[in-house]
Amino acid sequence: MLSLDELEFTGSELNRPECVLATRSGHLYTADARGGVAVTYPDGRSRLLAHRTESPWLLPNGIALMPDGTFLLTHLGDVSGGVFQLDGHGELTPFLEEVDGIALPPTNFVGRDHAGGIWITVSTRHHPRHQAARADVADGFIVRVDEHGARIAAEGLGYTNECVVDPTRKYLYVNETFTRRVSRFKLDKNGTLSGQETVTEFGPADFPDGLTFDSAGNLWVTCIISNRLIRVAPDGGQQVFLEDCDHENMAIVEERYQAGCLQGADFDRVKPKVLRNISSLAFGGPDLRTAWLGCLRGASLANFRSPSAGLIPAHFDFVPTWLDQLASMPSSPS
Repeated sequence: MLSLDELEFTGSELNRPECVLATRSGHLYTADARGGVAVTYPDGRSRLLAHRTESPWLLPNGIALMPDGTFLLTHLGDVSGGVFQLDGHGELTPFLEEVDGIALPPTNFVGRDHAGGIWITVSTRHHPRHQAARADVADGFIVRVDEHGARIAAEGLGYTNECVVDPTRKYLYVNETFTRRVSRFKLDKNGTLSGQETVTEFGPADFPDGLTFDSAGNLWVTCIISNRLIRVAPDGGQQVFLEDCDHENMAIVEERYQAGCLQGADFDRVKPKVLRNISSLAFGGPDLRTAWLGCLRGASLANFRSPSAGLIPAHFDFVPTWLDQLASMPSSPS
């Protein structure tokens, strides 16, 4: 198991960096609650690319870097959701606000695969969302956007979180946070999903949030309450690779979960030593062996050297043309 002492940190004044992306150039991108995307440069400086609408209504949760240097951002609003596109000038335009005739509820994740398909997850239709923090609720869904348009590709999921296409490009894997499992679907050449099956399940206080593959076919899963990073082998076997646990308060959270009364405020109950609600992982660096951790309540990014290289993400070689201009701007206040 990796020691917390082996972690290094970069970036500063980040606000709710739930989702992290890494690129070959060394630039890191994180969702930022101030209404945009924070860029952390290779020298450790962080700058905010914020949208320029009058009201700071947008709460980005998942982000995806596109080939043209724009970002897709999911909006995790109190009532409404959707996916919006942010360019290097701070202009924000709607990308997807409804699917199959329904308005998108608060929207969790967006990712782009190597074929150019866009995957979007909605965790629940319940309002408020904490009502779905139960093992017996499964109303989350996955949206696919491609040249054929947007459609619901899978539904009936237990608080849908991050999803990712596997190295063979034959399956889509997805975290179901509050049914505490990783599921996968067969993925055909048209982007259709079928044949849902369970890959692995998690134990007390391990609520899976982010997931990504390494080049060996292992799945790396971040657990947001236990602050564990778990490596899942192709056969579903688990190894805890890193943890920063507050066992006493984890037990209280688990009791509340079992009683069906878990709420967002319970995330603040857990008091780890270093990491604050690990929510995502991205492999980067020239050899793809530097692992970066997004933490929901962090203000900087932890990283460590991984024993295995990550799988090359679709955005790895995208370099926005506006990076130098943003770098010259003063640091934004928290």
